Amino acid sequence: MPPLRTALLQSSGRPGAVDHNLALLDEAAGRAAAAGARLLVCAELFLTGYAVGDALPELAEPADGPSARAVSEICARHGVAVLYGYPERSGELVFNASRLVGPDGTALADYRKTHLYGPFEQRWFTPGDRPVVQAELDGVRIGLLICYDVEFPENVRAHALAGTGLLLVPTALMHPFPFVAESVVPVRAFENQMYIAYVNRAGVEGEFEFTGLSCLAGPDGTARARAGRGEELLVGDVDPALLDASRAANPYLRDRRPALYGSLL
Repeated sequence: MPPLRTALLQSSGRPGAVDHNLALLDEAAGRAAAAGARLLVCAELFLTGYAVGDALPELAEPADGPSARAVSEICARHGVAVLYGYPERSGELVFNASRLVGPDGTALADYRKTHLYGPFEQRWFTPGDRPVVQAELDGVRIGLLICYDVEFPENVRAHALAGTGLLLVPTALMHPFPFVAESVVPVRAFENQMYIAYVNRAGVEGEFEFTGLSCLAGPDGTARARAGRGEELLVGDVDPALLDASRAANPYLRDRRPALYGSLL
């Protein structure tokens, strides 16, 4: 099975400007396709921006709303799958959500962030309740989390046990926490024997300063590709052969003793 070339779009776009951000996504999808990528991953709340304050409820859309249709057209036009973050409205509730769309424009998976971070998110969002959401792309089993979710080892281990080979994590990592991107994410990839595409925002946005440092971490615990602090389109390969070899050599998942872990519940 050939590697799944994956592009990571480290960008904050323009807060509050959905049409502008869709245009950025369209341009990035074209560049990703030209680089041979089959998958493009964007940051948390990419379509609307993160620091939008009281405007967030007005910017929220249903999972199949107009922005979803626009992203589907982008995917089909460029032949690239896209994972994007946005605020999802469902009735009276709003979720911090992401959607994975296939290269033919078909929706493959929807995920709602289960662990909300800080007063802003806890004010506006309802937490999701599905810890493991997956889809298949080019023979790779893909899982979805959002930002703070990946900092809980139980979340990532649940994906490992469900067979996730590539975990997509759109994020909005802020200062002073660069160690999450630099250290925690590669360790999560190693201890759970998977690839993790961790895709951050960049620069100052309202009261927040985002760290950048997006990465594609491999099952060997290294950053196979790493962005800097600014806007960037990063490309790396998810290699099923390396994943299989690493899982055969690393005994973490085989040596687990679940009967000892009941107290964790």
